[in-house]
Amino acid sequence: MDYKNAGVDIEAGYKSVELMKEYVKRTMREEVLGGLGGFSGAFSLKKIKNMEDPVLLSGTDGCGTKVKLAMIMDKHDTIGIDAVAMCVNDIACAGGEPLFFLDYIACGKNYPEKIASIVSGVAEGCVQSDAALIGGETAEHPGLMQEDEYDLAGFAVGVVDRKDLITGNDIKPGDVLVGIASTGVHSNGFSLVRKVFEMTKESLNTYYDELGKSLGEALLAPTRIYVKALRSVKEAGVIIKGCSHITGGGFYENIPRMLPDGVCAVVKKDSYEVPAIFKLLAKNGDIAEEMMYNTYNMGIGMMLAVDFSDADKTVEALKSAGEDAYVVGRIEAGEKGVEIV
Repeated sequence: MDYKNAGVDIEAGYKSVELMKEYVKRTMREEVLGGLGGFSGAFSLKKIKNMEDPVLLSGTDGCGTKVKLAMIMDKHDTIGIDAVAMCVNDIACAGGEPLFFLDYIACGKNYPEKIASIVSGVAEGCVQSDAALIGGETAEHPGLMQEDEYDLAGFAVGVVDRKDLITGNDIKPGDVLVGIASTGVHSNGFSLVRKVFEMTKESLNTYYDELGKSLGEALLAPTRIYVKALRSVKEAGVIIKGCSHITGGGFYENIPRMLPDGVCAVVKKDSYEVPAIFKLLAKNGDIAEEMMYNTYNMGIGMMLAVDFSDADKTVEALKSAGEDAYVVGRIEAGEKGVEIV
């Protein structure tokens, strides 16, 4: 009896590391010390000495049951973008710059090519956010997971000068809400998605005219990474007063997280076109509108609060950065919360 007969293939683990090295190399920043394969990732903090009062930010998350779709479709090269996005977007919400990322893959059996494909997506997400992929772990769990199953999560660390922290404390009545478009469902609410649509390869490969693509393609579209978009707003001279990453819980749970007491966010639902995937989801699942806004991003992946005088400048900066952005509402005096009108 040996470890391989018990279900853990150490040689496959070695091969996975070799295959992923080419992807990891794309993410390297000059602050990274050493290479892949050490017991820990090393990252120099020399650059942040120029900050007056550097504050470390962190975020950890996974992709939820969206990985189930990747497994059914046997497409694993974008789910890693989702894992990175869910972490670095939260860091960007606070005004921070992501520095580095680590991933964790749990699998029933280590298929090196599949693991390398997953990591290629992680690396792409790191490239999109200027974060270095400095380490990770692939763990085989025979007996706990089916051989073809896996789960993916990650952890990111970022930094911001305390004076640049986005806290929401200065949001006041009269401020404007600017929404940045999502790429679709992103990585939340897939337990409900899987109840609405049949989760088979045939169903996911079905083409829908209203989507302009197959159902699976629409649902598996990777989460948008907003790090560079928010940087472009800052570089345009705009002070972002509040920022909300619209994830699980949709508008109703996430927007109040950026609000101080005494103000209410009023969102005009006709201020932008809700993407077709959400309309299809609501129709096929007979999901009430309030529940949709309480579960999904409804086409807005990031919500910003800025001064009224900065609204146009914010939208212009975002569009110049390649984002679709809209003025979607305003801040009013009232009980902290969200009104969708």
